[in-house]
Amino acid sequence: MKSIKDTSFYNDAIQVLSYSFGDYYLFENFIIGEVNKDIVFTWKDHAKSVVEEITSLYDQNGKDLVYISNRIHPYSVVPSDWIHFFKYSYSLKGYGIISYDQKGKLNTMFEKLFMRSKFRSFDNLSEAISWAKKLNNSKEESAA
Repeated sequence: MKSIKDTSFYNDAIQVLSYSFGDYYLFENFIIGEVNKDIVFTWKDHAKSVVEEITSLYDQNGKDLVYISNRIHPYSVVPSDWIHFFKYSYSLKGYGIISYDQKGKLNTMFEKLFMRSKFRSFDNLSEAISWAKKLNNSKEESAA
């Protein structure tokens, strides 16, 4: 379980957004989020501010972005809050979760029920980043 800042991938980050509840590492076409330990992650208290800032920085509603949740700390997500993403027309090109233990993998399966975008779960950061890059490259190749 490594934070992105403890890997060579950190050098490729364009910007880091730090909040009291976690850090978000912004790359050209994907974002890696690391939520702090024991947070109960909700739309109102956490996600809304992150989504608004990222939407502004990338100047889009997320349709060309991949979000990777690097779950290096145990925390809870209120899955029913996913409805707010859809209600406000936020979309993602892909959503990946890196889980490092069995409990995290079970939570991932439950969250998948609420996702409409391309969804994958991973065991490590390298695989998740390769997937995000591949999703973005497939878009560029089909546009050419």
